[in-house]
Amino acid sequence: MKRLGLKKITPMCLPVARGEFKRGVVLLISVIFIMLVGMAMAGCAPALHRAAYRGQIDVVKDLLDKGTNVNEWDGGTALFAASIRGHTDVVKLLIERGANVNTMEQRGSSALGYAARGGHRDVMKILIDNGANVDAAIRGLEREAAILAGYPSLVALNKMGIKLLEKTVKKQEIASQPTMPVLRPSQEVSPAIKSDVDELPLVKVKPNKNAYAIVIGIENYRQKLPKADYAVADANTVTAYLMKVMGYPEENIVTLTNEHATNVDFAKYLEKWLPNNVEKDSYVFIYYSGHGAPNPNTGDAYLVPYDGDPSFIDQTGYSLKRLYQNLNKLPAKEIIVVLDSCFSGAGGRSVLAKGARPLVMNMDKQVFHSDRIAILTASAGNQISSTHEEKGHGLFTYFLLKGIKEGNSELGTLYNYLKPQVEMIARKTYNNEQTPGLIAPKGLLNLRLYDR
Repeated sequence: MKRLGLKKITPMCLPVARGEFKRGVVLLISVIFIMLVGMAMAGCAPALHRAAYRGQIDVVKDLLDKGTNVNEWDGGTALFAASIRGHTDVVKLLIERGANVNTMEQRGSSALGYAARGGHRDVMKILIDNGANVDAAIRGLEREAAILAGYPSLVALNKMGIKLLEKTVKKQEIASQPTMPVLRPSQEVSPAIKSDVDELPLVKVKPNKNAYAIVIGIENYRQKLPKADYAVADANTVTAYLMKVMGYPEENIVTLTNEHATNVDFAKYLEKWLPNNVEKDSYVFIYYSGHGAPNPNTGDAYLVPYDGDPSFIDQTGYSLKRLYQNLNKLPAKEIIVVLDSCFSGAGGRSVLAKGARPLVMNMDKQVFHSDRIAILTASAGNQISSTHEEKGHGLFTYFLLKGIKEGNSELGTLYNYLKPQVEMIARKTYNNEQTPGLIAPKGLLNLRLYDR
């Protein structure tokens, strides 16, 4: 029986659970979970879950300030508990502190599904605005409805939640229709192109519950910067490989794309979510596909968030130095950073402030050298990173994924595979030089990216 923190329902908790059931707490997915909420009220769940369920925002804040894991799992997360009850202020706080909005139970339950089932439209909007997957929430509610076929009242709640979510999707589609004909070229979505790497290999995955990943893909920018073609496709496919090939649990992966990858999102997930989750024996994987930019005054390299502005890159960008310094603070055993970007400002996947001239970027100087961090870059400091139009991905990302698919499971062998491939296609097809780089201590060259 799944429950919040107990191997069975104890006599102490059972009366409260029954009392909650009699009072009609019908915001839950099953009779079991109705009892579990009563248990949370009786003190049988973790403190953060209890406080979130009761809407005690000061207690939630205090617990998080003291280091409680915002994504602690005990039959669900604190975000589940707050969403069930419709506590908007608690939901906002948990998300700000790095709560994963797309964590799901095995049967498909999610925070968004709970909010929809309870009719909490304000909470639904907050979750969706922060990247909650509407389609996944609908599928989860449908799956639960099939499981609960013997409980008509609970099935009715699921169906109500599904209708609310479907209305939300329709409203979003209708709202976007008038603007589609007048989208600027920089805002148009790259056409979907299926290549061989989009068909994942059929492998038996060895799960690694201590593996965490942040995947970022930014194709369109608020400042009307040139598109980083196929960056979103890159991010989505890398996420799929992490889950289906490399054994990263879905709940341990944060994927940020376009407007959900702002400067604040970078700080929230890189500087809050990761430290709250990563432990001593953890593995961390950071992937970025999008524009890079140099600071012409200092020579520092920056990732460009969705709301980044090359003219004010110090204030609106996320520097590589800041990234590596924060990663080096983590207690993780090994950290891999993969950057499908470039930073010279000469074009490709890089941008530059108006009036500034392209730079020759020394990428080695951008790195905080560590015996635990390995960095794969798409190109050298004076080069641009190209897209592979035929394959619908960044050129570097395409061969990164192809190398993984073909069984190159060690970091060094993967690099040795993709480097000549990228160089050859860049030269023959795009008439430019692109040389991927690997900055890593010798001890990490034999690092296995996945086990089969």
